[in-house]
Amino acid sequence: MNFNLRDIYNHMGVFALGIAWTLMLFAVASLAVFFERLFVFFRSRSKSRVFAARAGQLLLQQQHEALVKEAEGTKGSHLAMLLGGGMKTFLAKSKLPAGKLGPVELTRRELVRINERVSADVRRGMSVLATVGSVAPFVGLLGTVVGIIEAFSGIAKEGSGGLGAVSAGIAEALVVTALGLLVAIPAVLMFNFLSTRADSLQLSLDAARSELMDHLEDMSTDKRPGANNGAVATGPETVARREGLDVRPA
Repeated sequence: MNFNLRDIYNHMGVFALGIAWTLMLFAVASLAVFFERLFVFFRSRSKSRVFAARAGQLLLQQQHEALVKEAEGTKGSHLAMLLGGGMKTFLAKSKLPAGKLGPVELTRRELVRINERVSADVRRGMSVLATVGSVAPFVGLLGTVVGIIEAFSGIAKEGSGGLGAVSAGIAEALVVTALGLLVAIPAVLMFNFLSTRADSLQLSLDAARSELMDHLEDMSTDKRPGANNGAVATGPETVARREGLDVRPA
């Protein structure tokens, strides 16, 4: 028997073929998640750059309702989802009778909830990569163990041994282990890459949330005429700078 991949595949048993196709499905799922997340991150960065430039000006001018409309019209931006939801809550609570918790505190709590939803969306599907990276080698190893057992079972039935009698079966079994490693290693690398991007995005969103709250607290506590005109609203611009984007007005 010539030991090339085609011959080895043709001589695989049913169990080994099932393991091999399972690993191929793992590989396809990993690639699908990786490229889908790349698209989501790229779209969010692109749309957030445009939204940040506009949102920074609207906050400085205290055009909060216009900011909400701008956020609702910006689909696919995690920054717009966070700031738009927070500002919408602030405007809604400001129109209600005063309670134990003021509009600023209610907005702070709503931003925490929105941030949790955004974080879940940012990391959606990444558990697939983590699972593939940790499970694929063991799936391949299972195929190898079963393949070696079948090879020695064949020796027992034929009543003859030697390296030539088991080498073909062992080679087929080891190919499954190699396939498991070929699937697992890229999955781990893709998971680490996406985790880094997700952490960077989450850090920027946390900074934007904090600075939005600074703006709202400053606006609600400083009652001097014209004092709010100097309120700093750098949350969106902070996100853009962390992503290496230029949001200076044209």
